[in-house]
Amino acid sequence: MGDDTGVSIESEDGVLRVRPTGDWTVRTIREVIGDIDHAAEHGEVREYVINVSELGRMDTSGALMLGRPSEHAETYRVEGDHPYAERLINEALEHHGEGCEKPHSGPGLVELFERTGQALVTAFRETYDTLVFFGRTVVTFGKLLAHPEKIRWTSTVHVMEQAGLNALPIVATLAFFIGAVVAFIGANQLALFGASVFTVELVSISILREFGVIITAILLAGRSDSAFTAQIGAMRMQQEIDAMRVMGLDPYIVLVIPRLIAILIMMPLLTFVAMLMGIFGGMMVVWWDLGFSPGYFISRMYDTTAIGHFWAGIAKAPVFAIVIAVIGCRQGLNVGGSVESLGKRTTASVVQSIFAVVVIDAIFALLYLEMGV
Repeated sequence: MGDDTGVSIESEDGVLRVRPTGDWTVRTIREVIGDIDHAAEHGEVREYVINVSELGRMDTSGALMLGRPSEHAETYRVEGDHPYAERLINEALEHHGEGCEKPHSGPGLVELFERTGQALVTAFRETYDTLVFFGRTVVTFGKLLAHPEKIRWTSTVHVMEQAGLNALPIVATLAFFIGAVVAFIGANQLALFGASVFTVELVSISILREFGVIITAILLAGRSDSAFTAQIGAMRMQQEIDAMRVMGLDPYIVLVIPRLIAILIMMPLLTFVAMLMGIFGGMMVVWWDLGFSPGYFISRMYDTTAIGHFWAGIAKAPVFAIVIAVIGCRQGLNVGGSVESLGKRTTASVVQSIFAVVVIDAIFALLYLEMGV
């Protein structure tokens, strides 16, 4: 019927009448494209009338072609009997232009405020969802403490190895170089005042209070947290988590709690190693640059550095561990069904964890200052 496609157009006294014939589909309307538009644009149109009595089959392309001239008319109506022509034309006109949004041309300042507001709303929503997830995790963990036999220790030990033990080399290496850099910069600056000997206190206090735990937390946030999100997210994409629920297994008990316990155990241990390696790196630089022997370094550190600096640093480790585990697992459980969603959630997991670690570390610093620790 495509060979019968055509249109009869009449325009009189501001009334444009069209009578389409044959099939009006995307394959058959090539020859009549523009005929109706040309008639509507080159004349005053008060009323647009479509007679569909001789119309055959029609798809959305044909409906849009017939209905588009109504944009130039004050009123339009459909005449004749057809099972779906009027409805399809109305739907085509209603959705016309939705897929081709015009570029935003508003003032740059307005757009800046809009984006800022959207970012704030997203940040508040993420914070709220994280707190809700943390609350449910605490409740689940509390129930497991009453029934420790339900804790999956095999999974916990496996995560301890993957997320903690395997991270030991990079944590130790980075902490060593951080300690060396702190000592090198401190020694050169303090030498200007004839106070090079205080490099020992600079290295020991900075590593024990701040750098040891913060470097460990950032490395775990980037290395282990991304792994948590990717592992759980892949399981969600493959509907394995839904299968767990069908079998009566709680994903929080199976996936979240083992990772939380593993990080809680490994974070303080890795922090302790980072402290030792950081101080060792600083000690090597002091020995090489200032000529102070390792024995003198250790003796002076023992005499001048209070043990409270160690506890001030190590006390942050469990808090950072909880934050890292909660954010990583929550992002993994929120992964959608696409690889794009997995990538976005993994990135968000790392960024949010590092941001939270830095903010919480600043809060600890203020608390320690007020407490005189």
